[in-house]
Amino acid sequence: MRFINIPTNPMMLLSFTNTKLRDEYKDLDEFCYDLMLEKSEIIEKLEMIDYHYDEKLNRFI
Repeated sequence: MRFINIPTNPMMLLSFTNTKLRDEYKDLDEFCYDLMLEKSEIIEKLEMIDYHYDEKLNRFI
């Protein structure tokens, strides 16, 4: 596990998260675990801009 500063702006967070999911992680759980993030906080922040996690695609759409 590693701690990383993530973007606070929802649009930047969306880009950051989807890039990491595409390039480095098999799913959102692994992403959150490895970066020591609260999954619910990521989901809530991105839902504020109408993006939802799609497990099949492994990205927020």
